[in-house]
Amino acid sequence: MLTSQQTISLFNQYVIANYTRYPVALVKGQGSEIWDAEGKRYIDFFPGWGCGLLGHCPKPIVEAVQKQAAQLIHVPNTWYTELQGTWAKLLSERSFGGLAFFCNSGTEANEAAIKLVRLYSGKDRCKIITFQGSFHGRTMGSLSATAQPKYHAGLAPMLAGFTYVPYGDLKAVESAADDETAAVMIEPIQGEGGVRMPPEGFLQGLRNICNDKKLLLVFDEVQTGCGRTGHWFAYQYFGVEPDIMTLAKAVAGSFAGAAMLAKKDVAGSLRPGTHAATFGGNPIAAAAGIAAIEMIEAEGLLEKTQKLGKLFVTKLQSLAEETDLIQEVRGTGAMIGAELAMDGTPFVQACMERGLLINCTHGNVLRLLPAMNLPENLANEGLEILADVLKKG
Repeated sequence: MLTSQQTISLFNQYVIANYTRYPVALVKGQGSEIWDAEGKRYIDFFPGWGCGLLGHCPKPIVEAVQKQAAQLIHVPNTWYTELQGTWAKLLSERSFGGLAFFCNSGTEANEAAIKLVRLYSGKDRCKIITFQGSFHGRTMGSLSATAQPKYHAGLAPMLAGFTYVPYGDLKAVESAADDETAAVMIEPIQGEGGVRMPPEGFLQGLRNICNDKKLLLVFDEVQTGCGRTGHWFAYQYFGVEPDIMTLAKAVAGSFAGAAMLAKKDVAGSLRPGTHAATFGGNPIAAAAGIAAIEMIEAEGLLEKTQKLGKLFVTKLQSLAEETDLIQEVRGTGAMIGAELAMDGTPFVQACMERGLLINCTHGNVLRLLPAMNLPENLANEGLEILADVLKKG
């Protein structure tokens, strides 16, 4: 096995350097622990950039994938497979009873949603309202929907048809909605935007506006879905039902997989020839997705996630009382943000050196997306490392 430095040298020679990477090569993971090439162990509070909601290499997912890989790896969507149908059924039954379109990533799911909005609404209604601080992906359609100029730099012009308004401002939404507006698209909780919770009544207000103006309401649940909030989907946590919902990251148990779910009367506008995804809903992703749902239910992980969230929030709020560095703690379930009074990047580095993996987003928000089955002893061990790092400043 190569050392971390040997792997880095390999990358420097053959891989495009479009990512900022830490100088560590990870080689093995189990649950909420992961090891590098030198054998150093880390507690992972950010497994798989939010994909690892069940931790690293969860046994039911591994077994399902191993079994399926020996039976059928891939067939195109010109054929039927029982697995894809079953996966769609399980997602539909746990949400609003919609129909599923499968693809491979969050940005693809959002591209599908954008297409469906336009196909359903007709050529005279093509605009979509999105929100400042949002993040919907990096392909050109979803990037154009993302209302953060820093992601647009060097890529102009963005695609037409997106109107950006301040997050949490219902009056701005009312003013922006015109005769050409087809939909409102929003993350129920902004993830990359800093784990920003919606103001009380905001999502219900959006639902009311969409009902009044006959607009579609699209929830980007790429990060919040599949149990992250302690509910199957964040819309259930807030009690506001969308017309279209997008899922990725954790939906296939850490494998590449994504889905768009749409209410039946809306879904019918996505007809043969209007959209496709070659690997979407492939047998391995479907097997992993089914196993993930079954594992969450068999182990009672939704309830455990709610308790886990309370543990994180309580400990971080207690820490905030000890140091002026933490300005606000927010989030729910296994989606927690701690907003700092300064840049958070050095604290991510310091935690990594101490054996804890976390993330910083929006400049000064420490983002924690732990596995929903994170053991309490590891949660406490990791939080102690984080507390010590923050206290030392």
